[in-house]
Amino acid sequence: MKSEPDAYSIYTLKKELTTLWDGIRNYQARNFMRSMETGDKAFFYHSNCKIPAIVGLMEVIKTNVIDPTQFDKSSKYFDPKSIKSNPRWDCTEMKYLGLFSNNLSLQDLRESYTEDELPVTRKGNRLSITPVPKDTANDLLSKLGKLID
Repeated sequence: MKSEPDAYSIYTLKKELTTLWDGIRNYQARNFMRSMETGDKAFFYHSNCKIPAIVGLMEVIKTNVIDPTQFDKSSKYFDPKSIKSNPRWDCTEMKYLGLFSNNLSLQDLRESYTEDELPVTRKGNRLSITPVPKDTANDLLSKLGKLID
């Protein structure tokens, strides 16, 4: 799951401990999120920064949460076509698990994995949520090292 550090960083999640992963306005990313289950782990990836990288780990603690930002007219994620009786957007609640002792940059990821093994490496990928195959996830965990927090 990607976030720009100046919008919402792993350090913000560390301080808050839990967050709603809201504001997803891409149907494909939303559908990937809908496939998540309570207890699933997710890599926290800092994007659109000097060195984009996997920096931490989170856990899904609640699924199928109605995204409140779609109804908030002051939010940049407001969706005037979404109605409370039939909302378009939902989100997950995520819990902070820790920072990794090693970060893996986008360059490192592209050198180690194909686009099929790790969709975030695909040129032009703009999705904030992409699945990670189990074998790839296990390999990433071995390279990222221990959680230090």
